[in-house]
Amino acid sequence: MSAPDDGELLYTCPMHMGVRQPGPGKCPLCGMALVPEGGRFAIIRHALANPLPILVMAAIMVVLTIAAIMTR
Repeated sequence: MSAPDDGELLYTCPMHMGVRQPGPGKCPLCGMALVPEGGRFAIIRHALANPLPILVMAAIMVVLTIAAIMTR
């Protein structure tokens, strides 16, 4: 995907910075939602748009903490 030369806002994949297009959409490589390129905190906004991985990691951390406390 190539970049336009007229100063349009480009969207890119947080995981594949080579994927760029002039509008929002999904990454053809991984399926993640594209975020505005150069946007401040774009990866955080992207992560908050799909909180399931964050919730799964938080649940795993809670379970591991409880397991560590119970083995003492």
